[in-house]
Amino acid sequence: MREGDHRRMNINRHKWDESVPLHVASRAYDVPSFLRGRSTLRPLEIKELGPVRGRSLLHLQCHFGLDTLSWARRGARVTGVDFSLPAIRAARRMAREAGVQARFLQSNLYELTEVIDERFDIVYTGKGALCWLPDIEGWAEVVARVLKPGGRFFLLEDHPIAELFTNDTATGFELKNRYFGGQAIREEFDGTYATDAKMKFRVSYSWIHPVSTIVNALVERGLSIDSVKEYSYSYWHRYRAMVEDRHGWWHLTKSEGQIPLMLSLKARNRAAESRPRTGRTP
Repeated sequence: MREGDHRRMNINRHKWDESVPLHVASRAYDVPSFLRGRSTLRPLEIKELGPVRGRSLLHLQCHFGLDTLSWARRGARVTGVDFSLPAIRAARRMAREAGVQARFLQSNLYELTEVIDERFDIVYTGKGALCWLPDIEGWAEVVARVLKPGGRFFLLEDHPIAELFTNDTATGFELKNRYFGGQAIREEFDGTYATDAKMKFRVSYSWIHPVSTIVNALVERGLSIDSVKEYSYSYWHRYRAMVEDRHGWWHLTKSEGQIPLMLSLKARNRAAESRPRTGRTP
């Protein structure tokens, strides 16, 4: 991790800590309907990842756990991890109130293997997670170390190209950031994607990771890529010039709609398959 990135992640953590009660109370997360049984998972995720019943599932960067608990409702034995202690406390409360069995642990992602010494059938992450990580190679190392041989990895995430542009009433749809280089992007604003509240902690940092960087980081650590898919729509109202379809996906309305807004990636830990066989053959 580059010099200064630990400090930037701590700045982010302060903002995420403050955001937790605001997000729990927000209309965007709609906790009351979740507690009545609503799933926060998209049909696309459920189809792409496949069956989870009876499988151990680790959710990286789980925030306050609604996606994690939605997988538990589908039969997975879930563990959620986040660097925000208020988020983990809220996730544990959500589990109790929903009557769902789950485990939630507080840990910086890069220190996760110091907190748990086990491997999982499935590792799941995404929907606004990778942009908060400065070191994608370190992230991939953690994924590889916590995924069982033969285990499945699934990511549904904002496409990094979508992070390049700004879309507001003052400037319109314009190029704002660089695709390559991995520089930290500093932003300062009230609220978050889910709340307009005026917050004490206004500064946050994010990073853009090219698709090739994500894929190669996983491959170099022993994962085999099953598929990478790109989508012209998003799971959230990223830009002002977007409209929502009847399935809850957000689309750009003009020529900008040709840019990719979201990607999914499926991979498998082939470690067991690559080991030489020993002993007598039948």
